[in-house]
Amino acid sequence: PLSVAECPGTSSAQAGRAAACQGCPNQQLCASGVAAPDPAEAAALRERLRSVRHTVLVLSGKGGVGKSTFSALLAHGLAARQDRQVALLDIDICGPSIPKMMGLEGEQVHQSGSGWSPVYVEENLGVMSVGFLLSSPDDAVIWRGPKKNGLIKQFLRDVDWGVIDYLIIDTPPGTSDEHLSIVQYLGAAHIDGAVIITTPQEVSLQDVRKEINFCHKVKLPIIGVVENMSGFVCPKCKNESQIFPPTTGGAEKMCQNLNVSLLGKVPLDPQIGKSCDKGQSFFSEAPESPATSSYRNIIQRIQEYCDQRHLQEEKII
Repeated sequence: PLSVAECPGTSSAQAGRAAACQGCPNQQLCASGVAAPDPAEAAALRERLRSVRHTVLVLSGKGGVGKSTFSALLAHGLAARQDRQVALLDIDICGPSIPKMMGLEGEQVHQSGSGWSPVYVEENLGVMSVGFLLSSPDDAVIWRGPKKNGLIKQFLRDVDWGVIDYLIIDTPPGTSDEHLSIVQYLGAAHIDGAVIITTPQEVSLQDVRKEINFCHKVKLPIIGVVENMSGFVCPKCKNESQIFPPTTGGAEKMCQNLNVSLLGKVPLDPQIGKSCDKGQSFFSEAPESPATSSYRNIIQRIQEYCDQRHLQEEKII
């Protein structure tokens, strides 16, 4: 019988050839290596992304855990320094929420001589999303895998980001076509690692374990895990409630078991949702919130990880 757990992974030399691959509908595709970009494509991607210093993927096992919110706030937090160029790429093709969260709804992509121009929130914060290519925010994107993969490749190859310090990539939930594509395409250039978002309850952690397993199989470094919606402090009585009870120990216990870093816990704050709906930065809307403090500490740890990785790579070179 087919064993998904024993899948060698698409980047393995045994892809499509291992015993566990027998009977898998993707066996021929994996064995042929067609999924990986050809050398000419890899060279074009490498050239386009040569001026990107750090690339961070934001992943989640399940939808609704605050992944896009975290991506938006990570971009805002990194761009707080005016001397730093930040780009936010939304590859959630069927559910692009980044334009709304960044206050860019209704904006459109413009073509220049050097490619597609990102839409800018600030001079040092550019955004690209399929949401900018739709005639209405209510339009559904009903595409099969190959078309999604083609757009992701186009975003990486044809967008004129310029020289940027951080490229943040917001992904859809799960471990499917879009994730394989972005990892394979970025394999031609450089990727620092992934930040995985979860909530405390077991039903979310169960899917995050799959996400961590995915990262190991495709050799994607894990920067760490963020536990979102980690408790709620009532602004009136100051009592803390666990809206999503950590019945199995939450992200902290999971990270200990799987030897993964816990970057931090972010408490619930209703202002986060309000800020996203208005397309404004939560940091400027609620600078004194405990959630703001948590986010800033997490962003600092991500920066330190990326800087450390950069120094290690320079030594190797």
